[in-house]
Amino acid sequence: MSRDGGQILVAQLEAHGVEIAFCVPGESYLPILDALHDSPIRLISCRHEAAAANMAEAYGKLTARPGICLVTRGPGSTHASVGVHTADQDSTPMILLVGQVPRAFSGREAFQELDYAAVFGSMAKWTAQAGSANELPELLAGSFQIAVDRRPGPVVLALPEDVLAEESEVGDATPSPAKRLRPLEDHLEQLRDLLAAAERPLVIVGEGGWTAQTGADVLAFCEQNELPVAASFRCQDYVDNHSRCYAGHLTLGLDPKLAERVRDADVVAAIGGRLGEITTGGYTLLEPPRPRQTLIHVHPDPGELGRVYEPELGIASGLPEFAAAARALHAVDPAAWRAWTEAARADYLANLEHRRLPGDLDLGDVMAFLRRRLPAEAILTCGAGNFTVWAHRFYEFEQYGTQVAPRSGAMGYGVPAALAAKALHPDRIVVCIAGDGDFMMSAAELASAVQYDLPVVILVVDNGMYGTIRMHQERLYPGRAEGTDLVNPDFAAFARSFGCHGETVERTEDVEAAFEEAIASGRPAVLVLRVDREAISPRATISELREAGRP
Repeated sequence: MSRDGGQILVAQLEAHGVEIAFCVPGESYLPILDALHDSPIRLISCRHEAAAANMAEAYGKLTARPGICLVTRGPGSTHASVGVHTADQDSTPMILLVGQVPRAFSGREAFQELDYAAVFGSMAKWTAQAGSANELPELLAGSFQIAVDRRPGPVVLALPEDVLAEESEVGDATPSPAKRLRPLEDHLEQLRDLLAAAERPLVIVGEGGWTAQTGADVLAFCEQNELPVAASFRCQDYVDNHSRCYAGHLTLGLDPKLAERVRDADVVAAIGGRLGEITTGGYTLLEPPRPRQTLIHVHPDPGELGRVYEPELGIASGLPEFAAAARALHAVDPAAWRAWTEAARADYLANLEHRRLPGDLDLGDVMAFLRRRLPAEAILTCGAGNFTVWAHRFYEFEQYGTQVAPRSGAMGYGVPAALAAKALHPDRIVVCIAGDGDFMMSAAELASAVQYDLPVVILVVDNGMYGTIRMHQERLYPGRAEGTDLVNPDFAAFARSFGCHGETVERTEDVEAAFEEAIASGRPAVLVLRVDREAISPRATISELREAGRP
């Protein structure tokens, strides 16, 4: 049967189990849009390509399957590049399908023409361009395979207009399961021997192909051996934070006691993560290339082992496969470090307490309320900014797939991520925490939330500034802030203009009632949390930063 390229491509998406795709429509891929009209795939059309790409990336985080984003050529693709960069930094499977100029126009700098291999070469696992409709099944099968293979990541596929309009009788490709490495028995024995010789061990979990079962198996391994386990940057939901072995989060504004614990550890087992800049405190807690601590590094990509850190033991393995094997290992005697683990847990619990900062609305109390109110399966999303430190420090995660945040540090991510989470899990509460500057970068997606009936709750922390940059300014150049003040709209009225529920909250004691009203509304909701401009982070006020910055 003859089909055009758009129909062939959509058939491949269906064959690979795609249920939702995110887009901003463009004339360069009209045959795909036409084919989607008759497809069971749900298409969510966004107001900006950055939001569409962030939604696809969030979908990839939540499902471990490639999130699908469709954008038009040129500016459509460059707007979407922020999501591709996040997928690269966060090890998230994603496929960006981009319209391209007709083949006959290629190389002439035609309207909106880009060389996608050059544009995305530093951030995508693979970039390709279709040369004919016959190639589409092969290219799509390769894209899905590469996106999830070993260390997951983004793939960019360019689709010339005339290829999508071209007729072909090519058949569909058959999806093939991802092939993952398994740990060697010798490596598992070495792992056990290194732990048995330890006095101050620490496990660090991180990105790279995690699953809920992986988290359960890793936590069982840690509990069997009474090993303290910390989460790398924005990977807090990888293990249950209520476990007696959970020791905290290696994040921005790091707890000094947890930082000291990493420095003092004699054996560090990094399971999955790359041990990046944030997690390692700027590569100071573990110093490359060969840290003072005995390093055990488990990663699904052999090429990652030894790239920055030279481990004593490098284990190339899929994380589910490693976690299951580690759980089955005979436990070692934890007597030498039992007190160490208990102290790590006590320090974590103490760090949940917070000091009160200036103003009538205290974000620490807001997070304590959310800890009490939200069920274990509720999903929390955020973008980037100082406001996230409250969420990272004062919220506790029990299940994998309940924290969706950009390890790339991209602003504007939280709202699109929340919409993707709600589209995927309509029966679960989804809460986005956004700063005022962060929120405005994707606020137009309130229209998408209303259009597609995605009743998320967005908490906008309104302090009238780009807080993270102001914090650094006050620390380095006290009293000389420039470019960081914000003039904001009435966010609640702004939300209501879209058809959302909108309310401004100025006192801590009013947060609970406002939240319940937002949930009961059954609509997308924006709660504006007015906080004092002095309360810039959980650890410091502007006045304290200015004082500390004086010579």
